[in-house]
Parts: sequence; structure tokens; C-alpha cells
Amino acid sequence: MPQDEAVIGRTGDLLVATRGSAGPGEVLVRVRGGTETFLAWSEEPLPIGSTVLVIESRGCREVGVIEWVDPLDALGEDTAGAG
Repeated sequence: MPQDEAVIGRTGDLLVATRGSAGPGEVLVRVRGGTETFLAWSEEPLPIGSTVLVIESRGCREVGVIEWVDPLDALGEDTAGAG
């Protein structure tokens, strides 16, 4: 199965919740100047709407994901009241 290297390291939003080892969800990933959907596998269940980071390509439009929280979002909260 050919891997899709372009998707690794990209973030996306879950359209369908993942169920951990019980089954995949579906993720919308911003890649190649647009958005594409992939089956999304995760070790732990993740709810619909979660932001995820693609950590691996499994080929055939399947990816491994983990939950993602942008570390820069925390910086915005710290500086919001500093002016």
C-alpha cells in the first residue's frame, strides 16, 4: 500500500468519531491546497469535532491520528489581559 506522505503532520477535524481499536472515524484534513477526507484510526476513542494531528499514513486513504491542541492557543490566552 503506498503511503501518502503529504498528509503526515497535518491537522484536521473529525467528521465521525473514532472508536479506538473498535473502528475508525473520518477526518477532514487540510492538504494540497484544499481539504480531503480520510478514515481515521486512533488508539483511544475521540469525539466528533475533535482537532487531530495525523501521525501516520496507512495507505488507501487511511491515517493514524492523535488529539491535537495547538500550543500557540495557550499563548493567546496568557497575553489577552496584558494590555
